[in-house]
Amino acid sequence: MSGIYGYIHQLVDQAFAFTKLIQNREVGWLTVDRKTGEYKREKQALWKKLKLLLLFNPLLEWIDQTHLIRMWTHEKNLAAGRNEGKPQSHKQIKTFIDFYQINMSDFDPSDPEKYETFEDFFVRKHAPGARPIHAAHDPTKAIVVADSRVVVYPTVEATRRLWIKGSEFTIANLIKDKDRAKAWENGAVASFRLSPQDYHRYHSPVEGKVKWYKQIPGDYFQVDPIALQSSVNILTENARCCVCIETEDFGLVLFVAIGATDVGTVDFHDEMMTAGHHVKKGDEIGLFQFGGSSILVAFERDRIRFDEDLEKLSHQQIMVDVEVGMSLGKATQRGHTATNVVAASL
Repeated sequence: MSGIYGYIHQLVDQAFAFTKLIQNREVGWLTVDRKTGEYKREKQALWKKLKLLLLFNPLLEWIDQTHLIRMWTHEKNLAAGRNEGKPQSHKQIKTFIDFYQINMSDFDPSDPEKYETFEDFFVRKHAPGARPIHAAHDPTKAIVVADSRVVVYPTVEATRRLWIKGSEFTIANLIKDKDRAKAWENGAVASFRLSPQDYHRYHSPVEGKVKWYKQIPGDYFQVDPIALQSSVNILTENARCCVCIETEDFGLVLFVAIGATDVGTVDFHDEMMTAGHHVKKGDEIGLFQFGGSSILVAFERDRIRFDEDLEKLSHQQIMVDVEVGMSLGKATQRGHTATNVVAASL
């Protein structure tokens, strides 16, 4: 009998724990805070979680690919952008900060009243010193590009097997260029996902110079892990902007900023669209407008070793809460220029 009572007690404990998660709206994806090592679930509205589970399951995910749904998300995206830029949207800011427990001391200005619209608040800047850059003067160390949740994989194949399940995910499809994509054939990939509460500016992971820039129009599917692990080709269908950075220590580095539902604009700063522009590690290079969004950074094969903690957790399919400027990985072939690597392969 004690075994039965123990089992019932365990079920009751689990039910209470689940109820508490729902009350706290912690129903999102399981993550690990890199600073503290604490496992937690993201705060997410329950209706949104249920919607994702409904739309991105094997029986119904075909609905997301219909012309009607694509047009609806596009119009919804435009409407959201208009609304968040209106003065009356200011009243949403305090509620948003309270719901997501945002630490405003990390931002400048820190006073919510200083933002005229929700759009202004959404693209807020960090306060000086809030996000120090790891090994700022060491070009062999790559850094985290955004306040986000990240997974990293040593090859594109591992990325497809463990995280991005869209049937058409390849670097060639991602940048719509088979010839350029050869540089990252089965290279390493870091996938960063930004949630609405995050700082939505992004920074260069490495030091180098801009080789080329490309803008690709597309849809605005959700980039939640539930969506990414469906057969819908999220990342190769969504609107995105791509920039290639040529470096001494990592070879060619591909940075792709991908829009999502309610993200009307993926903005790279003008200088990042100019070939030859020199960018320093940690430089702000662009921003997203309102909504969730995603960034993929690809490295040439065998040119980076991601940090061990990130690799370990990623292989368990656990996303890691990270901040701009944290360590991402280290170059494995110091001093080999991208030009030499490409020439040697011809």
